[in-house]
Formats: sequence, structure tokens, C-alpha cells
Amino acid sequence: MSLTLNRTKLASLLRQEESLFHKTHPKSYELYGRARKSLHGGVPMLWMVRWAGSFPVFVKSAKGARFTDVDGYEYIDFCLGDTGAMTGHSPEATVNAVNEQMQNGITLMLPYEDAIWVGEELQRRFKLPYWQFTLTATDANRFALRMARLITDRPKILVFNYCYHGSVDETFITLDEEGTPISRPNNMGPQVDPRETTKVIEFNDIAALETALSARDVAAVLAEPVMTNIGIIHPDAGYHDALREITRKYGTYLIIDETHTICAGLGGYTASFSLQPDFLTLGKPLAGGVPAAVYGFTEEVSQQFAARLNRDDADVGGIGGTLAGNALSIAAMKATLQHVLTDEFYSKAIALQEKFTAGVESVIAEFELPWIVKRLGNRSEYWFRPKPPRNGGEAASAIDHELDRYMHLFTLNRGILMTPFHNMALISPETTEEDVHYHAKVFRDAVQSLFA
Repeated sequence: MSLTLNRTKLASLLRQEESLFHKTHPKSYELYGRARKSLHGGVPMLWMVRWAGSFPVFVKSAKGARFTDVDGYEYIDFCLGDTGAMTGHSPEATVNAVNEQMQNGITLMLPYEDAIWVGEELQRRFKLPYWQFTLTATDANRFALRMARLITDRPKILVFNYCYHGSVDETFITLDEEGTPISRPNNMGPQVDPRETTKVIEFNDIAALETALSARDVAAVLAEPVMTNIGIIHPDAGYHDALREITRKYGTYLIIDETHTICAGLGGYTASFSLQPDFLTLGKPLAGGVPAAVYGFTEEVSQQFAARLNRDDADVGGIGGTLAGNALSIAAMKATLQHVLTDEFYSKAIALQEKFTAGVESVIAEFELPWIVKRLGNRSEYWFRPKPPRNGGEAASAIDHELDRYMHLFTLNRGILMTPFHNMALISPETTEEDVHYHAKVFRDAVQSLFA
């Protein structure tokens, strides 16, 4: 059996899967045609044009780890809203709390007692004393960066090559093949050239980190503790110790973005590996799918920020939002933290993810493919390369868009949804062992179709 991928065959197989998808989804196609008359591109959010089919599946209902489309097909959902529904769709405790709160006010621009409960629970999980609410992790990151620049009076931030922190303007910067910082390809209409605001280095490069921070013009390093949106890239042994030591050495704040890495456990990667960030940001699954996010910070940050805050102008300082901390989101967060994102949740979901990974690895071994699987908590991702990437540049060079699309569409046509843009699967406790075994079978069928 040849391990060489026949590109002509791949193109032919992809056309077959596209034809099958179009044939079996007439109602989704009809709705897509209607949507194109009022929604730009026929979708409510720009990136939805990148789904594997030539048009998106329109959803009728979702519950737990499954959803049903308008054509009546049921799917095992390993995408789970790209972490937004990591809790499973519509967890009962969250739904009940939302229903109750809707009868008693949705948003008021005033605090509720439940907000204190959420703040205290976040203290317990992440060991940071002070918390604030937003609606998205993008805003949580934006606000933390503003605070860091205000306190330090430094103009720049530092991020890692091919990082992802939502739509934060300053983070759309990469390194070209010569290692020169450039605006990320397809960075749409940047307000400011990110090279003016941001330094970018490769993850796991301690020497580059020291050099970048030694100028003492960087207010904050914004980092996922494990890179996740360019594959799962784990830190080298000792890297986080060095990151914390060097940021402190040069008076730079450290912001840890746990929005994806909350999959690692109850307190995310931060609690699991005893990290000590100055700020922590988190969104997506925090409220069971209801828009909500938070950012927390240390006592020192709190005091420094308060000393520079003009109370009379606090509402127009660039931090905040009319709907942030609304009663509905707070109720959803309390219920999700109290009853859904529990130790039992993680123990069950992570055990299932280990079985999912083993199933994929067994197929890779059977066909002797130069592919790998990386895992973090209840998240895993397979890559078409023989060795784990150490940084974003290595990972980006291994992307195969055509093969990605084929694998996604093949599984979609057989009742499985993977996360778009990369080969990532999330497991919720509502996922079953049968679901995991079925994915391994479909994955094997896809591989066999390519290499048999």
C-alpha cells in the first residue's frame, strides 16, 4: 500500500463527496439560496462560508452531543461550537437557570447577587482575586491589554506566531519565511498596521522571548498556555517557568488566554500546571453556550489600575459594554460552573477523548501513515505530519487545505461534524463510546478511500 497521496484521486473523491452532499441536503440548499438574498454570502457570520460543503448545513435542533439538520439527518457533534458548546448543547441546569432568569429581567446595567457567586467561584478555580465580565473572549483580551498598557505606559504587546485570540486587532501578525513580522494574510482592513503595536515570536523560543522583552517596551505577553488554533502545540518542559521568569524580569504582564484550554480541567491549564498569570481571560463554554466571558487579575494589577482610573470617565475609557455582565449571562455562568463544568464532567469527557484518540491512532498505525494525534484534556486533533510541531510556523507549514476539506466532508456525509478549518474534536460527557467507535470506523473508511 502506497503512502503517497494521489492528488488526482483526492480531487476526484472530493467531487464525489460534494455531489453526495448536494444531493442529500436539498432543504439546506434551499435555505442557503434564500439566505443569500438577505445575508452576505448566505451566512450570518463570514467564516461560515468555509464549511466543507459547497453550502452550510442548516440546523433544526441540538441537544447533548448531537444535532439534527433541516433535512432530517442526525449528526454526532465533535465540533460543539468550536468549544462554545463544550458542555454539550443546552445542558439542563443552564437551560433551567436561563428560563428562570428570563422571567425576572435580562439586562439592567446593575449588579445581581449571582455575579458575586460567579466571582467567588472564579477566584477558587483560578486563584486570581478580581474579576470582570464581558460577552466574548475577544473583549476580555482587549480589555486586559488596555489595562496592561495603561499601567505600564508601554506601547507594545507580544504574541506568538499563528496565535489566535479572537478578533483582537493587535494579534493579526505573523512571521514570514525569513522570520520577519508581517500583517497576517487576509487581515481585513486593519485599523493600524500590527507591526506598529505588536512583537511576534515563535512559541517555545526562550531566546527570542528574552530578546523581545529586553527593550522594556512590551506591556504584556498574550498567550494561550497551549496553542490550539493551529493544532495543539504543547509547551516544552520548563517553557512556562521561563515565560513567567522573563516577563517578571522585564516588568511585562502575562495574560493567559484559557478560552480553548479550559478543556484541560476544572481550572484550565492554569490550575492543572500551577501557572501564575497577571491576567486570565476565558470565554466560550463558560455559560453553556450563552454569550459570556470574563477576565481576572491580581491584587497588584487591581491597585495599579485603580490608581490610574478616572471614575468620571470610566464609561468612555474603552473598557466595558452595555450588555456585559447582564443578568441572563450571569445566571447561565453560575449554573454552568456549579452544575455542568464539574470534576465529573472532566473525568468522563477526558476518558472518552482518550478512547477517541486511541481509535484514530490505531488507524494511523494500521495504514502506517506519517500522521500524528495531539491531545489536551477533552480535545484532540490529528495532523498530516510525522512529528509534533513546536511552534505555529511549523504547524502552519503542514496544513493541507484540500485533504482537510475531504476528511471533513467525508465524515459530514456520514453523520459526523468535526471542527471546521482544522481536524479537531471535542468530547462532551453526552458523547458515547459508540459515537467514538463510529468515528474511528468512518475515519478508517476515509483513509482507506485515499490509500487503498
